[in-house]
Amino acid sequence: MASETTQPGFWARVQRASVERLHIRLESLVVLLALSTAMALLSPYFLSLSNFLNILLATSTIGVLAIAATFVIGSGGLDLSLGSVMGLAGVAGAFVAVNLGWPSVLAVIACILAGAIAGYINGQLVTRAFVPAFIVTLGMLGLARGLALVISQGRAIYGLPPEIVYIGQGRPFGIPMPVIILVLTAIVAHAVLAYTRFGRHTLALGDSESAARAAGIRVEHHRRIIYTLSGALAGLAGLLFTARVNAGDPTAGINYELTAITAAIIGGTNLFGGRASILGTMIGALIMGVLQNGLTLLAVQSYYQQMAIGAVLILAVFIDQYQVRKESRV
Repeated sequence: MASETTQPGFWARVQRASVERLHIRLESLVVLLALSTAMALLSPYFLSLSNFLNILLATSTIGVLAIAATFVIGSGGLDLSLGSVMGLAGVAGAFVAVNLGWPSVLAVIACILAGAIAGYINGQLVTRAFVPAFIVTLGMLGLARGLALVISQGRAIYGLPPEIVYIGQGRPFGIPMPVIILVLTAIVAHAVLAYTRFGRHTLALGDSESAARAAGIRVEHHRRIIYTLSGALAGLAGLLFTARVNAGDPTAGINYELTAITAAIIGGTNLFGGRASILGTMIGALIMGVLQNGLTLLAVQSYYQQMAIGAVLILAVFIDQYQVRKESRV
């Protein structure tokens, strides 16, 4: 009897410590290890170094988008335009570099600036026009995708300068450049969300907007910054994708917002705000990367992969809400 009562308490303490000190949920890490083990048993190629780098490379773009989703969802918002803004940003950068012939540094700035402007518009409409974030970002999803098609005239823009291509295809010390950028972005984002006033205010908005307002937080201003940051990160993801494929593709990022939101929720971000973790989101992104990579190695058709992602999203939300209800009863 003593051992039966002690073990759940021990596990609960370990879970609490992992959240408070490491800002991750152990369940996410267990799922990643279990999924990796299953894929390693099902495919002899899964554990190869080249495949491991392929997983990290494929995860880099989704990982940056998932960081953006973490900030927005943690604040009690929602951004469904991430994939389309990513596509628009990539086309904007390619247009500046190829069609206008401007220096590569300006093309990089154009990518991030295009995303930031789209995010700022989202934030303005949410806070000043009082339009629900779901409607605003759903509208931006179509607007950004259409604008990308207009700028590129419906065709991919090829012929990027080598400086930009290096961002997506370079391998300093044998590590893909997008992976390095993802890691650096995640470190900065984790520090901001977990240890700064901006991060505390972000989670306070998601926990209770009225309480945050009563505490003196400039709610509307802060929310605009969050959506602008989300757009800028989508612009960075667009830069990584465009540089990796050496083309500004107006169709890039379709359904990526679904995968990014799924990764954030799997990592422990509460769908309704108030709790978020960048490290957890990175684990969630790796789960999605391992899942897609494993299904590809097993020759599973792409439409079944989309079904799997949708099922994982529903399961992640169910588990998250079950955990919230269980904690509220304690």
